[in-house]
Amino acid sequence: QVQLVESGGGLVQAGGSLRLSCTASGRFFSINDMAWYRQAPGKQRELVARINSGGYTNYADSVKGRFTISRDNAKNTVYLQMNSLKPEDTAVYYCYADTGLRGYWGQGTQVTVSS
Repeated sequence: QVQLVESGGGLVQAGGSLRLSCTASGRFFSINDMAWYRQAPGKQRELVARINSGGYTNYADSVKGRFTISRDNAKNTVYLQMNSLKPEDTAVYYCYADTGLRGYWGQGTQVTVSS
């Protein structure tokens, strides 16, 4: 079993920045992919950014050039640096981790960007 604890969400003005963190704990051998998803009211959950254990990353087109995903494998932690935030980035952001056996979700953290 893996537990994911997210932090760093909040309210920010458009153009501002936030940094999300997610730390995995529990019983697992290793974590392969880690990712951030988001879900806005009335919309489906969508992938924001993903990073594998080797550091390879991919991003949604809507956040390229503004968001950066990174991870510290020694701490089992993934980060999402969000810059130049826009009101359309408002959503609940979920951390995701894949151990190779199954995937796990965090509880979500609210990000609200005011115009």
